[in-house]
Amino acid sequence: MSKKPYYWNKAVRYLSSKDLVMKKLIKKYNDKTLSTRGDIFFSLCKSIIGQQISVAAADAVFLKFKRICKGKIKPNIINKKTANQLKKCGLSRQKVKGIKELAKKFLNNEFNPKLIKNMSDEEAIVYLSGLRQIGRWSAEMILLFTFNRNNIWPIQDIGLLRAISNNYKKKYLPPKSFVSKLNKKFSPYCSVATWYLWRSIDDEPIQY
Repeated sequence: MSKKPYYWNKAVRYLSSKDLVMKKLIKKYNDKTLSTRGDIFFSLCKSIIGQQISVAAADAVFLKFKRICKGKIKPNIINKKTANQLKKCGLSRQKVKGIKELAKKFLNNEFNPKLIKNMSDEEAIVYLSGLRQIGRWSAEMILLFTFNRNNIWPIQDIGLLRAISNNYKKKYLPPKSFVSKLNKKFSPYCSVATWYLWRSIDDEPIQY
C-alpha cells in the first residue's frame, strides 16, 4: 500500500469545518487513511468478483481466485487459466468472461490505464465502463481506490447510502435531494467523506 493521498490532511480540515457529523467521524476514525495498491488489474479483478454478492462471499471467492493464481494476479497468469478453473473459485460464467477478456485487453494493449491520468472523472468512468463487467459503480471504485481521485461520490453504493441514513438520521434510502446536498457540501473531497462514512458501518477499511 502507498502513503495517504497528498490532499488528505487538507480534506480532513475542510470536511471538519463544513459538517458536524463528518467532524465526529474524522475524530473517531483517525487511525488510518485511504491508500492504493497501485495495481489496476488486481483491483479490476477484485471489483468484478465482488459484484452483486456480500462482502463475506466476495472475500471467500477472491481467496480461492488468488490461490489458483498462486498469489500472482497478473494478465498473463489469468490468460493461461481455463474457464473451468476460474469457475471452480465460485465465479459465475459472466464474471469469468469479464476477467478473461480483461486479461486479453491488457496483454493486447487494447486498454491503457495510463490514459486515465489525463482524463476527467467522468471521462475515466466512460473509459473504464467500456470493459466487460465494469459499470459505473466499479469504475468509481477504481478511481477512488486505485487512482485516489479526490471527489468521487458513488451514489449507487448501498454501503454509502446506508451510512448516510445512519449518520444523518434519515430513512433508508435517504432522499436524493439530501444526498445531492451532501455532495455539494463535501466537494471537492467527496472521496474522503465517502471513506469516513464507510468506516462508520465497517471498522475495517475497504480496499480494492
